[in-house]
Amino acid sequence: MSVTELWDLHEQVLRKLREKIAAKQAKLDERLRRIGVASERHPYRPVRPKYQNSNDPRQTWSGRGRCPSWLTAELQSGKRLDDFLVDRTSMQLHRRSG
Repeated sequence: MSVTELWDLHEQVLRKLREKIAAKQAKLDERLRRIGVASERHPYRPVRPKYQNSNDPRQTWSGRGRCPSWLTAELQSGKRLDDFLVDRTSMQLHRRSG
């Protein structure tokens, strides 16, 4: 098979899998609704960043979930987690002036 044919086959398989997953999810939601279990997920409130990369301030982490790779590398190099705490006062001043 050519690369184009393989790619077309790949897209067909993905499309079919998405259809099957959606059908199974709908069936599960219906069953849960019938037995009185809510299947709706409540959205989590946004969490403010607690840690910030000193080399790239756009990279932040709330402290929840998996530790980002930039922070893992810094911690392995000997730095402490406290070294990356976000300065809340400067963030509040920046927010008020903006």
